[in-house]
Amino acid sequence: MRTNLLGMGLALGLGAFVASHAAPSLTPWQPLFKGIDLARGTNTVSSGDFNNRMVMHVVRVDLSDPDVRLVPTPRISNYVSGLRETAGMTVSRFVETQGVQVAVNANFFDPTTYYLPEGTPMIVSGMHVSGGQVVSGGNLEHAATILFDAANRPTIIHTNWPSASAVGVESAVSGDYPVVVQGVNIGRQYLAQPGFIHDTNPRTAMGLSADRRHLYLMVIDGRQSQSSGALDYETGAWMLLVGASDAVNLDGGGSSTLSMQAPTGAAVRINAPSSVADSGRERTVGSHFGVVAKALPGFINDIKAVPDDVSASVTWSTVQPASSQVEFGPTEALGFSTQVQPGPMTRHAVLLRGLEPGATAFYRVISVGASDGQARASAVQMFATTNYATPHVIHALDGEWRYTAANVSAQSWTSPSYPDASWEGPGNGLLWVKTTSGNPPPAVAPLGTRIAAYNPATGFPYITYYFRTRIHVGGVAAGSRLRLLTRIDDGAVLYINGTEAMRIRMEAPPAAIGPTTLATGYACGGDATCDEEFELDASLLKAGENVFAVEVHNYNARSADMTFGMQMSLVQPVNVQPELRLVPGDGVVNLQWARGGFVLQEAPDPAGPWTAVRGPQLLGPVVQPIGDGARHFRLWR
Repeated sequence: MRTNLLGMGLALGLGAFVASHAAPSLTPWQPLFKGIDLARGTNTVSSGDFNNRMVMHVVRVDLSDPDVRLVPTPRISNYVSGLRETAGMTVSRFVETQGVQVAVNANFFDPTTYYLPEGTPMIVSGMHVSGGQVVSGGNLEHAATILFDAANRPTIIHTNWPSASAVGVESAVSGDYPVVVQGVNIGRQYLAQPGFIHDTNPRTAMGLSADRRHLYLMVIDGRQSQSSGALDYETGAWMLLVGASDAVNLDGGGSSTLSMQAPTGAAVRINAPSSVADSGRERTVGSHFGVVAKALPGFINDIKAVPDDVSASVTWSTVQPASSQVEFGPTEALGFSTQVQPGPMTRHAVLLRGLEPGATAFYRVISVGASDGQARASAVQMFATTNYATPHVIHALDGEWRYTAANVSAQSWTSPSYPDASWEGPGNGLLWVKTTSGNPPPAVAPLGTRIAAYNPATGFPYITYYFRTRIHVGGVAAGSRLRLLTRIDDGAVLYINGTEAMRIRMEAPPAAIGPTTLATGYACGGDATCDEEFELDASLLKAGENVFAVEVHNYNARSADMTFGMQMSLVQPVNVQPELRLVPGDGVVNLQWARGGFVLQEAPDPAGPWTAVRGPQLLGPVVQPIGDGARHFRLWR
């Protein structure tokens, strides 16, 4: 809910600003988080150092704020310098996975194929340091570097070649050249230099104030009617206007993206990337720069959710004594609430019960002030519960399937008793058809069985192909889930033991599906080059033999290829008990546990009566005084 309102506010404010201002203008700084402010600039006609029509967005970070932390892209697993340095992802995905409040694209990178699957290994150009680890060394081409020590104290080296030592460097990113040096805009010197990079383009830049207190993360939209982009000297002029005395041009173009965290944890784009305008998708980039900061202070502060599998501990503080309540649910509409704890108190703790394991949950906290009777509610936020079950693969992505291109739609081909011995195969996945010469793109992998059947009347693959396989399952516990990992070009319908279980990019039920029904869309740019994951209730499975049947449909009757592969994993619930550690001290006992979703209880005897330790205490460690007589403690939910 707040996410949508924020997005509307940005769009409406920007449109009005562009329409009503001619000379370069800046909005007032708008606080986003503690230590992070946002401003926007527009230029609609030629004026001084501004000649292109531009929309600029800039985040100002207070480096002196003790709660601000800088997070460049970390090393990829199995890191190899110059070969595997970072995992590619979009800027918005970086916000969501790294827990940062704002992020921007940073260094140039390879490969420059911009829509590769998330997690693709990337090589970063120029010096890049994350968490004190060197991810990429410096180079001559991208030698403008901004470095930070562990206290966020910055150093800028405009020509960092040979590369400076990384000793004592906590974070660093690099661009190709500076645009502002000691308060002087040097961007015009690039006008005589040929090269696409110096043309009017979308821009990403990073700057520092003269006193080095403020860091500026700037993007300038481009290649769109409302903003054509900027030249180098225009980027420098914007940096001077917002307060920077030194600035570096980072990787721009279609990669220029500035994103922030919404209250739910989802990412919201602040700017309008040209890649999204062109394709509807953010680019997968190899270098990001994120900033962690606390929420803006208010009546309700320090909200924290620590989930377990079916429960969660929610804590927060208020500036005045108040009551405690949490509304929660599986969607942003919430729908459930805890009982009001009248209190009043300034430190609040509420236990949520009855959650789904391995699922997303939304919540907001509510406190009614004791002195004024006014109710305050936080924005809706989000967490994900854990699932202690380890998925057990019951059919691999390259597993065997029987297949046919014959029209069997009028037969009971999905039934477990249907005789499929006359079908072709079994063949291993990925199973594929391609009427043009050669193989599918290398990213369509693991490449398995080629299906020879195609429509002789058209010379193209049939619209629909049919697949069946039999899988033995030892047993299915209540609450189990079926996890699917698929590579499908283009749409599909899955049946389990004769019952329809799911449609992927096909018309929704009750629409009938036939052999000439086309898929409603496609994934991964039209080829099965990336994994898609789905999860279903496993109630259609049974102990013993199970029959999976899939019909795969092309998006276009003249499509030159079809690909199908599906991995199935059974996820069954597991009850993992928490560990409570008691560390005795002088007249006290220190109780420690690492999981959320439990309340600490005490009793004079193991048989009870058990009562909650005053608080209640939902998160450890907890120090309790020890009086006369035995006392027993447990975690309960």
